Amino acid sequence: MNDTNVQYSVLDRLTAEWDTLTPEAQKAARYVLENPADVGVSTVREIAEAAKVKPNTFVRMARQVGFEGYDDFREPFREAIRRGQVSFPDRARWLQDISRSGDLGGLYADMVGAAIRNIEETFAGIEAEALQAAAEAIWNCRQVFTLGVGVNNANARNFTYLASTGMTQFHAIPRPGSVAADDLAWADGRDVLIAITCRPYRTEVIEAVKLAREQGVCVISLSDSPASPIILNAHHGFVVAADTPQFFPSSVSTIALLETLLSFVIAVASDEIVDRVERFHRRRHQLGIYQEEPE
Repeated sequence: MNDTNVQYSVLDRLTAEWDTLTPEAQKAARYVLENPADVGVSTVREIAEAAKVKPNTFVRMARQVGFEGYDDFREPFREAIRRGQVSFPDRARWLQDISRSGDLGGLYADMVGAAIRNIEETFAGIEAEALQAAAEAIWNCRQVFTLGVGVNNANARNFTYLASTGMTQFHAIPRPGSVAADDLAWADGRDVLIAITCRPYRTEVIEAVKLAREQGVCVISLSDSPASPIILNAHHGFVVAADTPQFFPSSVSTIALLETLLSFVIAVASDEIVDRVERFHRRRHQLGIYQEEPE
């Protein structure tokens, strides 16, 4: 049973026990049923004030439906927040609540655990053959457009920067002062678009993927669900796990997957790419971009 289902099972228990609750407890239960996102980010005093009942009413209600107290009752709702099932503002409020409670050690453990779990889940669901096929499409194309906006803009540009140390015709889009649709205006079947977006999905990325498909561009998509609109419209789709206690989706597995994809591109490329990388770095040393190590 996943975390979201656990939360809903609590709501189902409230509904099932409704007739056995006192009128005051029903007021508390009604508030929970109508505002489940508030439970995970509120203390018993805060939620009682919002529901216009006494804090003890919430404690009694929690016990009546099988929990030891309000904290025990609240835990499934907090877990749903950790798993990214509620809005950014609610997750931000939850982080603030952790800070006030002094439980930053628990947050640290949650962040580390989420990062490790995301990488494990991402690569467990991806076959090496699928990465090889995408890598070959990249190596054999005329030019590559890497599209990310918001938090994924930096991920797209980092991938483009690394790829450009050994390959030419890599473009991070949207370019400054442009929009993705314009940047793809002359792209065709000889080109590749790598698109990245996670919930809530960015409309400009979705539209760019549709446009690219119409123009015959090979689309490689990274997103957080097999049902993501950019995965459904991709020639090569990769699902990344992005759950986190943070209030934005995690980029850890996205970065790891992009780095792995690039390593596959290098692996399937011709021998000349090694010489290109060497010449690129040799030129950087010659230009004084790197500090030389003492002999």
